[in-house]
Amino acid sequence: MKITVVGSINADLVTRCSRFPQAGETVFGDDFTVFPGGKGANQAVACAKLGANVRMVGCVGNDANGRFLLDNFLTQSVDIENVSVLNGISSGVAPILIAENDNMIVVVPGANGKVTCEIAESAKDILLGSDMVMLQLEIPMATVEYTAAFCYENHIPVILNPAPAQRLSKELINNVTYITPNEIEITQLFNDSFEKVIADFPNKVIMTAGSQGTYFHNGTSIVHTPAQKVEVVDTTGAGDTFNGALAVGISEGMKLQDAIVFASKAASFSIKKLGAQSAMPTRSELENEELG
Repeated sequence: MKITVVGSINADLVTRCSRFPQAGETVFGDDFTVFPGGKGANQAVACAKLGANVRMVGCVGNDANGRFLLDNFLTQSVDIENVSVLNGISSGVAPILIAENDNMIVVVPGANGKVTCEIAESAKDILLGSDMVMLQLEIPMATVEYTAAFCYENHIPVILNPAPAQRLSKELINNVTYITPNEIEITQLFNDSFEKVIADFPNKVIMTAGSQGTYFHNGTSIVHTPAQKVEVVDTTGAGDTFNGALAVGISEGMKLQDAIVFASKAASFSIKKLGAQSAMPTRSELENEELG
């Protein structure tokens, strides 16, 4: 099972506090931690922890955060042969504020903005050898579109997690196999009700809705997968965990609905701990959780 992620790599600067400040207000935080992150990197680690052979395609700066992020990939058994280290630009960072069982995130792309079509082109061989390719929107849209088109031409399945939400061309929608917006992103992307969107794109658009679960249309009717009820500590990495587990499930040959159930369980597991990658379950942890 070989999964390639073309996407962002960030250092997450996480602050926890009791409530979100209003505009212009200063509040005291409870603690501060630096975690490896970025939607691309998070999804790569989620796949690796669930047993996939994962390769990362992206960029970091030649700085302390970049070295920290590369070391983390090695620890998590993610191949970094196609991660470029760039001089004169900082690694991407994402200040994250956690409060009131939710989070607010500001992404500063840094080196992620240099993940060009040429970077993706240089990874053609590993894309061709992939069972699944994963894309997000924290790298230039031109690179996302180029990679999706290449994969479509070569019959390689692609999961596009359209976050942060941006306009998607009809060609991009056509070229990817699955699109996984949350309940806010689906409205921003398609300007229509989620029921109509998932019906218009059966077995393609899979909407995650937090505590409400997951929705898709199987060509006949809407299928709802309820979320597991757990004590929420940190929702930061839930979406990335879902996407990584979905990629693993589909790559292993699960039917789409079964892969969604598998991904939903993994996402529910992840929100019980602080952090994104650190909270993602290993395969054994998830299996033990299911048995429990």
